[in-house]
Amino acid sequence: VTFKPLRLRCGRWCSGNVGGAAAGDSPEALRAVGRTWEVICIEGNIASGKTTCLDYFAQTTNIEVLTEPVNKWRNVCGHNILGLMYQDASRWGITLQTYIQLTMLEQHTRPMISPVRMMERSIHSAKYIFVENLYRSGKMPEVDYVVLSEWFDWIQNNTDVSVDLIVYLQTSPEVCYERLKRRCREEEKIIPLEYLEAIHQLYEEWLIKHTLYTVSCPVLVIGADHDMEKMIEKYEENRDQILNPYNMQHHL
Repeated sequence: VTFKPLRLRCGRWCSGNVGGAAAGDSPEALRAVGRTWEVICIEGNIASGKTTCLDYFAQTTNIEVLTEPVNKWRNVCGHNILGLMYQDASRWGITLQTYIQLTMLEQHTRPMISPVRMMERSIHSAKYIFVENLYRSGKMPEVDYVVLSEWFDWIQNNTDVSVDLIVYLQTSPEVCYERLKRRCREEEKIIPLEYLEAIHQLYEEWLIKHTLYTVSCPVLVIGADHDMEKMIEKYEENRDQILNPYNMQHHL
């Protein structure tokens, strides 16, 4: 199957005013442009070690950690749409990704309660990685892809979903696959290595090669094929850069 790129108006993340405030925003939003807070997103493949990273930084004072709302995806009025998607992506992919886009929007727009918010993935990777993979693999029709993309563009243009730093846990698909098998989550038991390879390729295109969509905020890449003890050392080594993302501008 041949797929033509549908760029629409994507790739505007973090453009314009730093912090995402725009003409017509509330006084509170305009004051936020003064950078009294930071949003950091931990990105990576399935089983790349995002939970370990979040657990490590959750021990730090003045950091709000938001994990992916997986429990919501597993129980929509009693329906596990995450599990349904893995069983039949062609039927349930659009349903799951529509709900993920909504719940991740809720994550981004929650009132800040700490100077630093650290999120597990983002509304951006939901679109640029997982929606893109469904479309490329032929499991999402073009019309569904276009509708979801136009909604995503509207969100970017009308709400503040900006990010100050992406921490990319770069993990080989083979390592992710071994970790995935060890943790034995019910929905993940049927995920093949090929799926992880496809997700890895999209992350590389987006955050390393910059051939997928524009990335307009700093990206810190951390090799994450190591065991937990070594990864904790890496998080400690990169602690200052992670918690002070504006310093990253001088390292890229």
